[in-house]
Amino acid sequence: MLAFAFMLLLFVVSILAGAIGAVVGLGGGVIIIPVLTLLMGVDIHFAIGASIVSVIATSSGAAATYVKDKITNLRVGMFLELATTTGAICGAAVAAYTNSTILEAVFGVVLLVSLAPLLKKIGEDLPPPVELRGLAKRLGLRGSYVERDGRQVDYNTTNVKRGLVGMYVAGLISGLLGIGSGTFKVISMDLAMKLPMKVSTTTSNFMIGVTAAASAGIYFARGDVNPFIAAPVALGILVGASIGSRLLVRSRNSTVRKVFAVVLGLSAIEMILRAAGL
Repeated sequence: MLAFAFMLLLFVVSILAGAIGAVVGLGGGVIIIPVLTLLMGVDIHFAIGASIVSVIATSSGAAATYVKDKITNLRVGMFLELATTTGAICGAAVAAYTNSTILEAVFGVVLLVSLAPLLKKIGEDLPPPVELRGLAKRLGLRGSYVERDGRQVDYNTTNVKRGLVGMYVAGLISGLLGIGSGTFKVISMDLAMKLPMKVSTTTSNFMIGVTAAASAGIYFARGDVNPFIAAPVALGILVGASIGSRLLVRSRNSTVRKVFAVVLGLSAIEMILRAAGL
């Protein structure tokens, strides 16, 4: 009976995590890992194993809606995925040799560092226009989407090489921490490559499933995926992601950025305190 109640609670909490994750492009892992470790006493390695599975569920649940609404930039996503999958495999291989306290500390610091540049653009709805040139021009990394009010938003990408470096780091963190690395994906596309926030979060949702799948096999082989934890988490996050994807379509870019900042800040503080034993 206690086991059923525990799994039901995981499912309910995961719905909320999936909804928020789908809106801000983080995959739900940024929320579900602190909940599992801080509130439910789950070992961080099992929490990461459940998260890496749930990230794939989030990507599957939200990405289809975003692609249908033509907000996701598939060309940008598939190009950047070359760097993230490489980083994810490297991170997953290293994770087994890192203890729980270090993982928690790294997780918290990564989120806190990601928050600083985001706050500088907290009220921005659309980035200033940039010229399409260099590698971005050769690869045709541009796009457009239509807001709910019928306004068409056209955009170009810039700083492609810097974006690739950020994506490798994103993949490394994904493999190491099991969070889908949506934080660095969104930050890289929003701040470095100057994509609209909606495009950054939706393209991140599309990418995180591929990044997570690149390292998931290593977690399965190590026995870090507990089905009694991973199953309700993945199902709940899948339901939540479907809800969140509908919310994002109705939201402004500036609203998405504010929600993204709040989620990052709270999660960073929680994990740093946990690592410090407080």
